[in-house]
Amino acid sequence: MLADSDQVDLTNLQRQILYRTDSVGNAKVDAARSALQTLNPEVDVTALKERVGAKDVEALVARAYVVLDCSDNFPTRHALNRACVKLAKPLVSGAAIRFEAQLMVFDLRRDDAPCYACLFPEDGEVEEVQCSAMGVFAPLTGVIGAMQAAEAIKLVAAAGESLSGRLVMFDAKSADWRSVRVKRDTSCKVCSTR
Repeated sequence: MLADSDQVDLTNLQRQILYRTDSVGNAKVDAARSALQTLNPEVDVTALKERVGAKDVEALVARAYVVLDCSDNFPTRHALNRACVKLAKPLVSGAAIRFEAQLMVFDLRRDDAPCYACLFPEDGEVEEVQCSAMGVFAPLTGVIGAMQAAEAIKLVAAAGESLSGRLVMFDAKSADWRSVRVKRDTSCKVCSTR
């Protein structure tokens, strides 16, 4: 399922590989569905041409086995996290801005797993930075997107060890990868009661 209310803009083409020049002006979800079905006609893609509200998130998450957060804002990330915590669904979160990216799996089927709010509390002081204003090194979104896909496949196939409990950060300027352990916050306002 893809949810997005935006249309493809020329500035999207350098970092969002599902779109082509002839996609400009079309709904992102329609262009993405078309590209994905061209790659694999057997894939079933539901396209929602809307910004999903907080009340709708839970119903959509309930239909998923694993949720990939590819959003660019904290309210959406937190809404997805709350729904995943409530429904015990794994959440694969990726983000990129400028030359930096991060990736983490929140496997909320596990009692000891942290949630997104353990790392970025909803009431925390966080600067909202968007690539439309700050820019993003185009290849970085592909790197993190491919890693998100790999983590989702590992979760679905129960293969290998996921990044649950580990935040991976990539600095594209220095080609440096770092990984830090993230523990569940026992006083987290979102997941402490599960």
